[in-house]
Amino acid sequence: MITHVKKEFKKYSFDYLLLLTFGLFFILALNIFRGERLLEFIFLLIFVSFYIIWGVYHHIIHDQFHFKIVLEYVMIGFIILFLLKIIIFP
Repeated sequence: MITHVKKEFKKYSFDYLLLLTFGLFFILALNIFRGERLLEFIFLLIFVSFYIIWGVYHHIIHDQFHFKIVLEYVMIGFIILFLLKIIIFP
């Protein structure tokens, strides 16, 4: 499994670096605007939207696009949204 992840990262390094960079900016924005609940939620929505768009883009570019994949990214995005909303907005 680790060798598969290494191959995947080498093959699509730009895509994963883009996702990682955006994730780091998301975490940085949450730290900068700590306590600003509306801004934190807006950044959370932006991150989840980016994640869904990134997933669709990644699979379209590499000819692996299916409706099930879009549904998977949307479901995971909403799970992230709800879990982080519970953590950020106790």
